[in-house]
Amino acid sequence: EVQLVESGGGLVQPGGSLKLSCQASGFNFGTFRMAWVRRAPGKGLEWVSEIWPGGTSTNYADSVKGRFTISRDNAKNTLYLQMNSLKPADTAVYYCIISGNPPRGQGTQVTVSS
Repeated sequence: EVQLVESGGGLVQPGGSLKLSCQASGFNFGTFRMAWVRRAPGKGLEWVSEIWPGGTSTNYADSVKGRFTISRDNAKNTLYLQMNSLKPADTAVYYCIISGNPPRGQGTQVTVSS
């Protein structure tokens, strides 16, 4: 069974940083394109970033480009999202997904507020 367990969220002040992690199991993680998506309060799902299986190619939404960095450790079956210069607009529940698939986990809440 595919499992994706997100962690690392929390409350942070504007301008702060957080690093999200996603532990994957139940599939051959190293062969799949992975992504982060988020859902802000009262809004739909927003694609944030994706990374190719080898980790050498990445893409970012314009809203996070230059502030967020996606990475992966295939030996640990783990996906990461380093988030810097956080803004209140980044407040959302963040989910890791297999690219092209809906969220499966509970997500992790990120709240950016002073």
